[in-house]
Amino acid sequence: MRSNELEVLINWGDTDKAGIVYYPNFFKWFDIAGHQFFRSCNLAPAKLEEERGIIVPLLDVQCTFEKSLLYDDLIIIHTKVEEINRKTIKLRHVIYRDGVRCAQGYELRGWVEKSPEGIKAVIIPEDVKGILNENIETKVDKNRPRFNA
Repeated sequence: MRSNELEVLINWGDTDKAGIVYYPNFFKWFDIAGHQFFRSCNLAPAKLEEERGIIVPLLDVQCTFEKSLLYDDLIIIHTKVEEINRKTIKLRHVIYRDGVRCAQGYELRGWVEKSPEGIKAVIIPEDVKGILNENIETKVDKNRPRFNA
Protein backbone atom coordinates (compact mmCIF):
# COMPACT_ATOMS: atom_id res chain seq x y z
CA MET A 1 0.00 0.00 0.00
CA ARG A 2 1.02 3.59 -0.53
CA SER A 3 3.35 5.34 1.92
CA ASN A 4 4.94 8.75 2.44
CA GLU A 5 7.67 10.28 4.58
CA LEU A 6 7.79 13.70 6.20
CA GLU A 7 10.84 15.26 7.84
CA VAL A 8 10.23 17.51 10.87
CA LEU A 9 12.67 19.57 12.91
CA ILE A 10 11.54 19.75 16.54
CA ASN A 11 11.17 23.33 17.75
CA TRP A 12 11.70 24.70 21.26
CA GLY A 13 7.94 25.31 21.57
CA ASP A 14 7.30 21.58 21.04
CA THR A 15 8.99 20.74 24.34
CA ASP A 16 8.04 20.90 28.00
CA LYS A 17 10.05 22.39 30.88
CA ALA A 18 12.32 19.31 30.91
CA GLY A 19 13.15 19.85 27.22
CA ILE A 20 11.24 16.71 26.15
CA VAL A 21 8.60 16.86 23.42
CA TYR A 22 5.19 17.46 24.98
CA TYR A 23 2.97 14.50 24.05
CA PRO A 24 0.13 16.35 22.20
CA ASN A 25 2.68 17.31 19.55
CA PHE A 26 2.83 13.69 18.39
CA PHE A 27 -0.86 13.95 17.48
CA LYS A 28 -0.24 17.28 15.74
CA TRP A 29 2.53 15.64 13.69
CA PHE A 30 0.29 12.66 12.87
CA ASP A 31 -2.32 15.09 11.56
CA ILE A 32 0.24 16.99 9.50
CA ALA A 33 1.74 13.73 8.17
CA GLY A 34 -1.75 12.47 7.28
CA HIS A 35 -2.54 15.60 5.29
CA GLN A 36 0.87 15.42 3.58
CA PHE A 37 0.20 11.77 2.78
CA PHE A 38 -3.08 12.65 1.04
CA ARG A 39 -1.34 15.47 -0.85
CA SER A 40 1.41 13.07 -1.98
CA CYS A 41 -1.15 10.91 -3.78
CA ASN A 42 -3.09 13.79 -5.34
CA LEU A 43 -5.93 13.52 -2.79
CA ALA A 44 -5.26 16.78 -0.95
CA PRO A 45 -8.07 17.40 1.57
CA ALA A 46 -8.85 20.84 0.09
CA LYS A 47 -9.03 19.31 -3.40
CA LEU A 48 -11.26 16.45 -2.18
CA GLU A 49 -13.67 18.92 -0.63
CA GLU A 50 -13.71 21.21 -3.65
CA GLU A 51 -13.93 18.54 -6.37
CA ARG A 52 -15.81 15.71 -4.65
CA GLY A 53 -17.52 17.29 -1.64
CA ILE A 54 -15.53 14.89 0.56
CA ILE A 55 -13.84 15.56 3.88
CA VAL A 56 -11.65 13.11 5.82
CA PRO A 57 -12.33 13.80 9.51
CA LEU A 58 -10.41 12.08 12.26
CA LEU A 59 -12.46 9.37 14.00
CA ASP A 60 -9.85 7.74 16.22
CA VAL A 61 -6.17 8.20 17.01
CA GLN A 62 -3.61 6.31 19.08
CA CYS A 63 0.07 6.74 19.85
CA THR A 64 2.60 4.61 21.70
CA PHE A 65 5.60 6.61 22.94
CA GLU A 66 8.82 4.59 22.92
CA LYS A 67 11.74 7.03 23.13
CA SER A 68 11.94 10.66 24.22
CA LEU A 69 12.38 13.32 21.58
CA LEU A 70 14.16 16.59 22.27
CA TYR A 71 14.55 20.11 20.94
CA ASP A 72 16.42 20.23 17.60
CA ASP A 73 15.92 16.51 16.90
CA LEU A 74 15.30 15.83 13.24
CA ILE A 75 12.60 13.19 12.86
CA ILE A 76 11.10 11.28 9.97
CA ILE A 77 7.42 10.40 10.10
CA HIS A 78 6.66 7.40 7.91
CA THR A 79 2.96 7.18 7.03
CA LYS A 80 1.42 4.15 5.35
CA VAL A 81 -2.09 3.03 4.53
CA GLU A 82 -2.73 0.21 6.95
CA GLU A 83 -6.35 -0.53 6.17
CA ILE A 84 -9.09 0.56 3.81
CA ASN A 85 -12.64 -0.31 4.79
CA ARG A 86 -15.90 0.65 3.14
CA LYS A 87 -16.02 4.15 4.67
CA THR A 88 -12.75 4.54 6.60
CA ILE A 89 -9.02 4.73 5.98
CA LYS A 90 -6.51 3.80 8.66
CA LEU A 91 -3.08 5.43 8.40
CA ARG A 92 -0.15 3.98 10.37
CA HIS A 93 2.45 6.53 11.49
CA VAL A 94 5.94 5.63 12.72
CA ILE A 95 8.32 8.32 13.97
CA TYR A 96 12.06 7.75 13.62
CA ARG A 97 15.09 9.68 14.85
CA ASP A 98 18.40 8.60 13.33
CA GLY A 99 16.77 5.38 12.12
CA VAL A 100 15.50 4.45 15.59
CA ARG A 101 11.75 4.12 16.12
CA CYS A 102 10.61 6.56 18.81
CA ALA A 103 6.82 6.41 18.52
CA GLN A 104 4.11 4.73 16.52
CA GLY A 105 0.38 4.95 16.16
CA TYR A 106 -2.50 5.42 13.80
CA GLU A 107 -5.24 7.72 12.60
CA LEU A 108 -8.62 6.41 11.53
CA ARG A 109 -10.24 8.81 9.08
CA GLY A 110 -13.72 8.73 7.66
CA TRP A 111 -14.68 9.24 4.01
CA VAL A 112 -17.45 11.77 4.57
CA GLU A 113 -19.66 13.60 2.11
CA LYS A 114 -20.34 17.24 2.93
CA SER A 115 -23.54 18.72 1.56
CA PRO A 116 -25.95 21.53 2.46
CA GLU A 117 -28.03 18.91 4.30
CA GLY A 118 -25.08 17.96 6.54
CA ILE A 119 -22.37 15.33 6.57
CA LYS A 120 -22.54 11.55 6.25
CA ALA A 121 -20.07 8.74 5.77
CA VAL A 122 -20.12 7.32 2.25
CA ILE A 123 -18.44 4.40 0.50
CA ILE A 124 -14.88 5.08 -0.66
CA PRO A 125 -14.86 4.98 -4.48
CA GLU A 126 -12.85 2.35 -6.33
CA ASP A 127 -10.56 4.93 -7.98
CA VAL A 128 -9.50 6.19 -4.54
CA LYS A 129 -9.01 2.64 -3.24
CA GLY A 130 -6.84 1.99 -6.29
CA ILE A 131 -4.67 5.04 -5.54
CA LEU A 132 -4.31 4.09 -1.87
CA ASN A 133 -3.50 0.47 -2.70
CA GLU A 134 -0.70 1.38 -5.13
CA ASN A 135 2.71 0.20 -4.00
CA ILE A 136 4.28 3.67 -4.13
CA GLU A 137 6.67 4.88 -1.45
CA THR A 138 7.44 8.60 -1.35
CA LYS A 139 10.70 9.22 0.55
CA VAL A 140 12.01 12.42 2.09
CA ASP A 141 13.67 14.62 -0.51
CA LYS A 142 16.87 15.81 1.16
CA ASN A 143 17.03 18.76 -1.26
CA ARG A 144 13.71 20.21 -0.10
CA PRO A 145 13.51 22.43 2.97
CA ARG A 146 12.38 20.54 6.06
CA PHE A 147 9.04 21.13 7.68
CA ASN A 148 8.99 23.03 10.96
CA ALA A 149 5.77 22.07 12.73
